[in-house]
Parts: sequence; C-alpha cells; structure tokens
Amino acid sequence: MSLSRARVRRSSCRSTSGRALLLTAATVAGVMTLTSCSGSDGGSKSSSSGGNYVTGPSGISRVAKGERDEAPKLDGETLDGKALDTTTLKGKVVVLNVWGSWCPPCRGEAPSFAKVSKELADAGKDVAFVGINTRDTSTQNAKAFEETYGITYPSLYDPAGKLMLRFPKGTLNPNAIPSTIIIDKEGRIAARTLAPVGEDHLRSMIDPILAEQ
Repeated sequence: MSLSRARVRRSSCRSTSGRALLLTAATVAGVMTLTSCSGSDGGSKSSSSGGNYVTGPSGISRVAKGERDEAPKLDGETLDGKALDTTTLKGKVVVLNVWGSWCPPCRGEAPSFAKVSKELADAGKDVAFVGINTRDTSTQNAKAFEETYGITYPSLYDPAGKLMLRFPKGTLNPNAIPSTIIIDKEGRIAARTLAPVGEDHLRSMIDPILAEQ
C-alpha cells in the first residue's frame, strides 16, 4: 500500500470513528433526557414556569394547588358560529379537550366525554366542558363528529392550532392531539394528559379539582 493510500485510510477511520462517537453521545443524551426526571413512585417530575408538575404512571400530569400557572385566554368562534371566551367561565372547573374529526384516538375517547359531561351537567356540578377543534379544514366534518358521538358542549374552531400556542412555554400545554387539560375554579392549569382518556381517567382528573375548596 502506498503512503498516500495509508493516510487516506487512517483519515477515513478517524472520520468514521468521530461520527460513531457523536451518534453514541446523542443517543446517551436522549436516554438521559427521558430518564432523568423519573421519580421513585413511577411518575416523573418536571419544572414549569410557575411551579412543578408530576406525571403519574397513568400519564396524567398534576400541579399542586399553590404552584399552578394561569391559563391563557382562549376565545373565538365555536363550530356553531357563536362567540366563546373561556375567561368568563372562572368559578367553574373547565375541561378542555383538543380534538380533530380526522383523529382516530379522538373518536375513541369521544363517548367518554359525551357521557361524563352530561352526567356532571345533570348533577348540577360546577364544571364546563370546552372543546378545541383543530386541523379540520371546515366545520362540516367537525359538526358531524359531534353529532355522531353526542357531544353537546361547545368547541372553539381553531383549524391552524393558534389557540394551543397561547399556553405559556413550560406549562402544562396541549402539545398533542388529543390533549385534555383541567383548569381549576381560579383559572389556573391544574392537570393535563396527552393521551386519549376513558371515563374513569377523565373523572380521576376532574373530581380532585372539583373537590378543592
């Protein structure tokens, strides 16, 4: 082998080795990111801009009452063309559900939302359900979705997802579809899940906040 070929080969080996080290470092960093917040109870703890939230094994993140962030103002037109402003609901527990008619998990959880919202309304509980319909290019499919699953509470029409961006960075924001967020009676973000929920999980998010004094 000539001297020039040997030099090229050594240079190639160093380059390949360097790339491998970089990939390994990135992999380790990713694993550390995923595991560094693990708690001894199987949940995870993270810092938000105004306090800490803890995510349990069920995937529900909760914030202690004294450490919650103010929820943003969410306003606009509903699928029915009516004006809605969530800040007017202060004094009630607000259940926000981000959904789209095109989303299979949203279809899976819709019957639970229809049932729980009706039962709480019939029981006279201070709970208001509000949907945020996103990424539907028209209201037609969204309205058909609501009719199919018996959704009777209003949904803000947000095709571009702009309302989701109003949540302060670092808070329990709805960065997935579906997402469900619970806002307490004082208008602060109390709980969140980024996965579809059934009836029991939904009630387990609402009931503790509803019982707060």
